[in-house]
Amino acid sequence: MSTPGTVLPPRRRLSAAQEVVDAHRAEDGGELFGISELCAEFGITLRTIRFYEDKGLLSPRRVNGTRVYSRKDRARLALILRSKAIGASLEEIKHYLDLYGAHGEGRVQQLKYVLDRTDAAITELEQRRSHIDATLAELRVINAAVRERLDSR
Repeated sequence: MSTPGTVLPPRRRLSAAQEVVDAHRAEDGGELFGISELCAEFGITLRTIRFYEDKGLLSPRRVNGTRVYSRKDRARLALILRSKAIGASLEEIKHYLDLYGAHGEGRVQQLKYVLDRTDAAITELEQRRSHIDATLAELRVINAAVRERLDSR
């Protein structure tokens, strides 16, 4: 490890950070993760995790300046990424995560929020699909009419 105030090259910083995580993992029963582990597991960059931290979606512990993530942080990250994949905004994700509360007391509110949000998304997507189907039908009519005119020449 380095002495306080020493600036390490990036590769050495990651290994020093991993040493901190490994040391605390041994004390914490293996429930901690380093930032590089989460990046590898979820296929994301360090910048992505730091972005979510800046937006208040993740709040890892700091041990000697090193980010240390708990199982709860890991679960939150999985939820964030899944929510982004289905089109949720960061504001919606933050609202959902904040509903949980300090000890899960808001779990019912979270479930109701997800139910309302998914109902609305399903309705919107079904309307879009209906519009797309109607547009495709109209395009097929136009296409057939143009083919018929060309064939008759």
